[in-house]
Amino acid sequence: MTRTGWSSPLPLCVCLLLACGFAEAGKLLVVPMDGSHWFSMRSVVEKLILRGHEVVVVIPKVSWQLGRSLNCTVKTYSTSYTLEVLDQEFKAFAQAQWKARVQSIFSLIMGSYNDIFDLFFSNCRSLFKDKKLVEYLKESSFDAMFLDPFDTCGLIVAKYLSLPSVVFARGIFCHYLEEGAQCPAPLSYVPRILLGFSDAMTFKERVRNHIMHLEERLLCHRFFKSALEIASEILQTPVTVYDLHRQISIWLLRTDFVLDYPKPVMPNMVFIGGINCHQGKPVPMEFEAYINASGEHGIVVFSLGSMVAEIPEKKAMAIADALGKIPQTVLWRYTGTPPSNLANNTILVKWLPQNDLLGHPMTRAFITHAGSHGIYEGICNGVPMVMMPLFGDQMDNAKRMETKGAGVTLNVLEMTSEDLENALKAVINDKSYKENIMHLSSLHKDRPVEPLDLAVFWVEFVMRHKGAPHLRPAAHDLTWYQYHSLDVIGFLLAIVLTVAFITFKCCAYGYRKCFGKKGRVKKAHKSKTH
Repeated sequence: MTRTGWSSPLPLCVCLLLACGFAEAGKLLVVPMDGSHWFSMRSVVEKLILRGHEVVVVIPKVSWQLGRSLNCTVKTYSTSYTLEVLDQEFKAFAQAQWKARVQSIFSLIMGSYNDIFDLFFSNCRSLFKDKKLVEYLKESSFDAMFLDPFDTCGLIVAKYLSLPSVVFARGIFCHYLEEGAQCPAPLSYVPRILLGFSDAMTFKERVRNHIMHLEERLLCHRFFKSALEIASEILQTPVTVYDLHRQISIWLLRTDFVLDYPKPVMPNMVFIGGINCHQGKPVPMEFEAYINASGEHGIVVFSLGSMVAEIPEKKAMAIADALGKIPQTVLWRYTGTPPSNLANNTILVKWLPQNDLLGHPMTRAFITHAGSHGIYEGICNGVPMVMMPLFGDQMDNAKRMETKGAGVTLNVLEMTSEDLENALKAVINDKSYKENIMHLSSLHKDRPVEPLDLAVFWVEFVMRHKGAPHLRPAAHDLTWYQYHSLDVIGFLLAIVLTVAFITFKCCAYGYRKCFGKKGRVKKAHKSKTH
């Protein structure tokens, strides 16, 4: 009998490819953002570690989620605040979202956003005060940097170390994504963030869209004021937000045109929406028991995200009242004080396996705050949604899903118990919602490369090639008037006006030559006869 173990060249080729991959392993610096932002970014970091890259993650000592159980080098630095202060600031921020909705840049700047973000921005000053850590980073010869631009420190570190960078984000506040990537965003059909508009805007909405864009240009730099002061102090030169974003090599954007509206994009913008989706696993026995007890009606999954733990008592009671009026069992992730009117069909849990529950065939609806992670898990699993957006991009996410007929949006500040009850009954009983979300799910999953693999490829691409300068548009080298061709328009207009003036003068001169004397002769003749 012939031995076949290594007679085929295929195993040898596979080993050579693997060896080649590990031989090309590089060194990557990671500066992440805390909270829910870290959940999906972590999956990319973990896969890069598995592929043999040397990864160094730099995080503050005080954080909610960062650095846990990572099989790589983790460098920490002290912060100017404690975990209690961080919790207190975020609690104040979260409570403010139940009182007023942010729908303009002015209200964003004047609201409770500033305090929590100034706290995050202060991390960078703390990082650079750690001279030993800074010296380590300077001597480490990293190939590239992987960062979340939301708190700007990663951008500052990348500029300080002159490293090519890959950013990982849902989007950027204000106009800095379009400006940093030099990507056009026509205001006639690309709605600005916070407005909750669709791409088919009325005249009134287009006027508001233009005003919002003007607000961004005039006011957004004030939101980043403390971050820019820190950046200028560290880099020892005046720095603008554009200076920090223009250096980015690749934008990994956690979105997809199944959710977002079609718009212009640049070649260094890579869409990895749904990167947090994965094949659902069997749910724990505790939850399986709840599902089995629900009977033919099934379950509703309710979560306002990992960062929202409590709801004002009056609003929680209104929600509990509505949930008690549907036949489904409701699994509600909630750690606040249980509402006194909680119905028997509503089960409060401190944690739930959200993606696994959404993938269960007995799940009928998903109540969500419309954060990007939850929205994509709903799309991937084909579950219609009732959306209660609170802040940030959530209003925009909810509007996009609503316009595609995959869910119902409620104004969490104004909704009544009856509104929530009607919304739930609509998405559960009206088959069109299920059909539309299943269609979106089918479109979203029909792709040549999985989002995680795509993200890993582009990080490695930047590491291999020390950036992606061939994808950088020449628009970065133009002044604002050159970009809008105002100098060309002015030059051509000057030529047109000059030609028109010369033509007019020539015609006037010719007219005087041809008709001027005859007119004067006739006039003189008439005067003599009188």
